Order: sequence, then C-alpha cells, then structure tokens
Amino acid sequence: LGAAGGIGQPLALLVKMSPLISALHIYDIANVKGVAADLSHCNTPAQVLGFTGSSELPNSLKGVDVVVIPAGVPRKPGMTRDDLFSINANIVKTLVEAVADNCPDAFIHIISNPVNSTLPIAAEVLKQKGVYDPKKLFGVTTLDVVRANTFVAQKKNLKLIDVDVPVVGGHAGKTILPLLSKTRPPVSFNDEEVQELTVRIQNAGTEVVEAKEGAGSATLSMAYAAARFVESSLRALDGDADVYECSFVQSDLTELPFFASRVKLGRKGVEAIISSDLQGLTEYEQKALEALKPELKASIEKGIAFAQKQPVTT
Repeated sequence: LGAAGGIGQPLALLVKMSPLISALHIYDIANVKGVAADLSHCNTPAQVLGFTGSSELPNSLKGVDVVVIPAGVPRKPGMTRDDLFSINANIVKTLVEAVADNCPDAFIHIISNPVNSTLPIAAEVLKQKGVYDPKKLFGVTTLDVVRANTFVAQKKNLKLIDVDVPVVGGHAGKTILPLLSKTRPPVSFNDEEVQELTVRIQNAGTEVVEAKEGAGSATLSMAYAAARFVESSLRALDGDADVYECSFVQSDLTELPFFASRVKLGRKGVEAIISSDLQGLTEYEQKALEALKPELKASIEKGIAFAQKQPVTT
C-alpha cells in the first residue's frame, strides 16, 4: 500500500523477484497502472494486479497473507520523523481500517514513519475493530539492522554475509540502539568505535536525507530492508522453523507496551520474543537503553492518543 512512491516502487520490484510470492497486489492513490504494467513484464511467477484510489482499496486486500505499508510522505532535510506525524498518522489509520475489514488475519508490516507512533496507531485501530492480533503486527525496523551490519562489516573488514547486529528500542534517532556487544560473529570494539558506530547507525537516515538534498529520504535501502522482512515473513508462513528478525512489536521485554528486538517468526506471526539480547549488556548499552525509554514512551503515547481521538470508520 503506497506502491507508486519512492519506497513502494523499488519494493514492489524486489518483491516481484521472490519465488515465494504467487500474487502481488499494488495499491496507491495514483500512478499505479503504469507501475503494474511495468512490473508485470518481469518473468517471475508473481501475478501483478494494480489498484488505484480508495474505491479499489478493499479489493486490493481481499485474500492477502501479508500487507506492507510504506505509504506516506518522505522526510526532507531538517525534518524529524516526528514532523511527518500528522500526515502519515491519518494515512496509516485509513489503510489499517481497510486491512481490518478485508484481511484481518494478514501479517501487517508498518513502514510509514514515525514507526514509533504509527505502529501504536495501527494497534489501536485493530483493537477498535475487534481484530487485533499482536503477533501479526510489525513495525519494520530491518533497515536499522541492515545498516548496522553494513557499517560494522566495513569498519572491521568482515564478510558482510556473516555479520548480524541486533538492534533494539525504536526506529528514530536515539531510540535506535544497536547492541554491538551482541554482534555475531563476536567482535571487540573500543569505546570510541562503539560511540562512533552507534551514532552513525542512529543518524543514518538523516545522512541519506541530507545527501539527497531535498529529493527524498532512504528509499532504496528501505525497500531492500522491507523486502528482506517480507521474505522472512513468507518463509515463516511456509513453516520454516528458523526465522529471526528484529521488529518493533507489542512486547513485555521492558515496561513499554511496544519495543523492537529480535523475534522468532512462525506461521502465526511472532512465536517468541528473544529476551536474551537484553541480558548482559555493556554499561554503555544499559545507559543508552534507559535513556531512550522516555522518548520512545512519548512517541508510543502520541500514537495511541491520536487513534483514540479519531474513532474508526465502520
């Protein structure tokens, strides 16, 4: 949903390449027909159908297993993810209402920023509609992991394919906490490297926004990360027993109602939240974890308050 946009188009292409997909439904408020026609010429198995405008939204969702929502406005230089709130909050609310009505059992992947607030909005909408399943609602934070893996591999001259850094917390600025001490394969970092890498991972989105000089935000890397999360979800739905990803989900790991951490995915969604990542943290990580909580809490509460003020349309 949001398939004609900066993330939506490359994401649709990457997803079209997956052999696990039989049908790819792409939706947006405009410019979908061309994207659908273009994609449909790729000789991969997924059948592509385009849907344009709110009147076609319900049909785009009928019978689907996974819904991915990158719809919304991108960040411009000088904007925080929070600045996107008023526009993207309404977009997410409207789309999730349609999901609740047409495919309430689907996995829902929320990409629209600020994820720290839009995911709680989605949860509230689903609750109001009586179809909330916390195991099937995901805030996509995979890009933070992808960036952490890339930057650590570059810094330490490691083979990228081997590197896995869990990233916990939320999906904005200092709420993004890479647990460098939990990097696999084990790597040692001095204090300066930890500081430098953590800040770079937290600000990587802004790095791209500034480099694009007003022409957009991270669209290609976000599409790549989202496609990875879609692929993991499909493997889990197919019964693969060994699927782990970091995601912002309803969680009891901390006192906050939602928190990003590694989760085990299965046919029914989140099968387990991996609590061991938060055990045995370094002093730096423990401090950073406590420091991010107030900001993350405020963002979550902002999303919940928005959804409760705006009753869902039946």
